[in-house]
Amino acid sequence: MIDRVSTGLPKLDAMLGGGLLPGTLTCVYGATGIGKTHLGLTFAEHGRVADGARGIVLDMNGRGDSQQHDEYAARLFRWPLKAWTHTVTPMSEPYPPAGELDAFYSNALRWVGRVRDFQVPTPDGSFEFDWNWKATYGHALYTVRPFVYFHLAAGTRRVVVDGVEPMDAPADSIQVFMFNELYRTMIHRDAETLGMEICLPVWKHREFIDAHRYDHTRVTTLLLVTTEETRLEDLLARKVATGDVGATANTILALGSERVGSRLARLLCVVKHRGSAMSDGIVEYKITPTGIEM
Repeated sequence: MIDRVSTGLPKLDAMLGGGLLPGTLTCVYGATGIGKTHLGLTFAEHGRVADGARGIVLDMNGRGDSQQHDEYAARLFRWPLKAWTHTVTPMSEPYPPAGELDAFYSNALRWVGRVRDFQVPTPDGSFEFDWNWKATYGHALYTVRPFVYFHLAAGTRRVVVDGVEPMDAPADSIQVFMFNELYRTMIHRDAETLGMEICLPVWKHREFIDAHRYDHTRVTTLLLVTTEETRLEDLLARKVATGDVGATANTILALGSERVGSRLARLLCVVKHRGSAMSDGIVEYKITPTGIEM
């Protein structure tokens, strides 16, 4: 029996052969307003039931709460989506203050645009990141790294990353660059190493680190990517461009719209689901006051 991670939507779990595979990356593609954030919050909230801890939500959109995370979470799940503010600079006290672990939302990574927008030319004709930007970005990581680590140490096993804007070439996107860094150096970093990088000096915090080890290979990530394509047919015909995270993701979900008679229907399909049976059907869903209905 293969372990499964429920999305919180029984019909979608059935399409996925029982749910997502633990420890994998799922990319959800769709235009703005199609329901990606509803799906992401449902997945994060269901962690409270399935894992004993809600998932964390990292909003990479520089426009603040443009995705309406607060309103959706409160209306759908009576979940006050509090923003994480705890920052851990080197050699400072690492542990979050009382109540901070109730903060499951962060929007500290607010940069949108092309990688080149944050780089400067070098004498040899190549490019490197501007030092001022590197310093600002590094400071933001002092907030994001403890946000990820302390929640995973407390039992969270779901990570939702939202707010990725459309880009002709994903490899040019600063958001894709930051996500790849986040995934490689935080989400899928072993607990002991990440803990030692944050809790300095290590000898002083060794007991905490050892007592809060977790299996990073069981952390399941949902990446929500906004596309220019709105029709499901156009999404399915979309070519995989250089740097597209979906090329290496375990699972891909496509959310799009199509005209059905005199109305516009929202449709979902599973494009890829490695290592498991999957449905090849296209299912209609609706966004209602109580969330996604399929």
